Amino acid sequence: MALKLVNLGFHSSIPCSPRPLKDRFVLRSSKVEQISFTESENSLIEALLGIQGRGRSSSRQQLNAVERAVQVLERLGGVPDPTKSNLIEGRWQLIFTTRPGTASPIQAAASIEDGKRILFRFDRAAFSFKFLPFKVPYPVPFRLLGDEAKGWLDTTYLSSSGNLRISRGNKGTTFVLQKQTEPRQRLLTAISSGKGIKEAIDELISLKQNTGQEDPELEEGEWQMMWNSQTVTDSWIENAVNGLMGKQIIRKNGRIKFLVDILLGLKFSMSGNFVKTGSGVYGVTMDDAAIIGGPFGYPLELKNNFILELLYSDEKLRVSRGNNSILFVHVRTDALR
Repeated sequence: MALKLVNLGFHSSIPCSPRPLKDRFVLRSSKVEQISFTESENSLIEALLGIQGRGRSSSRQQLNAVERAVQVLERLGGVPDPTKSNLIEGRWQLIFTTRPGTASPIQAAASIEDGKRILFRFDRAAFSFKFLPFKVPYPVPFRLLGDEAKGWLDTTYLSSSGNLRISRGNKGTTFVLQKQTEPRQRLLTAISSGKGIKEAIDELISLKQNTGQEDPELEEGEWQMMWNSQTVTDSWIENAVNGLMGKQIIRKNGRIKFLVDILLGLKFSMSGNFVKTGSGVYGVTMDDAAIIGGPFGYPLELKNNFILELLYSDEKLRVSRGNNSILFVHVRTDALR
């Protein structure tokens, strides 16, 4: 059976596990649709949150967490003979790949070899640029490349919902794809592209209101700032004091710390306390600042008092509002306990 695949490097399949379903919600206009993931599938989704550029910007810890989640799903197995299932049909979005530099839009003529493998031959490629509203064709002489233009993709997992796929390519590349992403993923994708961020934040906040999320708490852990609505100033120390860069470290004992890598092993550290003053609202006092280098510290006379309002928060992602109505998006980077 022959078919045409667009952006073939972005496609792969994923099997579902027989564990209880864990629901995610997707907002469409004023209607909330449910996306069902199994517990093991949800572990992969959680591991992928915070990884930027489809894997280009990720820590070793994040990559290991993704690989473990992928291996669990592949061991559990999913839809039998996935390439023969109509669940594999449709438009898939690449979420992650172990070779992000190869994720360019490429078309290929493809055929199904068996219930798992797709054979393909590349026939068209293009470059995508953020500053251009169209793709620029790349004149690759695929017909002259012979076997170099050929390859295969094994669908190692296709979920029973038909929404999640994992594939392994003939060059050892792993691909994770989804037909439909959830609101947190869409927000992080918007941050990565620099487009539609406010709309994605509004969707996530509306989702919390529609699903009756309980009063959000300031979750313990290390939180990396992914985006803020304030244009940074020329003064890095002013940006650091206002939490416009680096990490926030939250502790259960009411302690909070801003931590920013400067250069050559030097860090800016500023600690303080937070007190809950209302529903999702905290008063924060930062009054212990220093430049840290190894075991040594040089104290700085800096203070900052502000109100922190949680607009959305779970164990992995947080949207908040600070002074001057600045919006912040943070992703948790340490292991969940």
